[in-house]
Amino acid sequence: MRTAPTSLTTPSQSRHQTYPLAMANDNTLVRVCTLQGGRQLARRLTELGLNQGTELRVVQRQGGGLIVARGETRIALGGGMATKILVTDVPA
Repeated sequence: MRTAPTSLTTPSQSRHQTYPLAMANDNTLVRVCTLQGGRQLARRLTELGLNQGTELRVVQRQGGGLIVARGETRIALGGGMATKILVTDVPA
């Protein structure tokens, strides 16, 4: 007897998939998972307060870049930086 193929990811795993911050929807709460790129970029992002585990909200998109909020602080990021920040959705 042949069975139907099953998915390799469970629903709980699919909720925790990472994607670049540049792909996050407006007004979405996300958590930083990984900072990709070199040491200089990781240091710069850390100086801005964008550490692993930080929760951000995408406030506005401008061209290729975007503005994110960390608490009451607003941070403008270029498109290149935003693609190197991997995030996951924060459950509501």
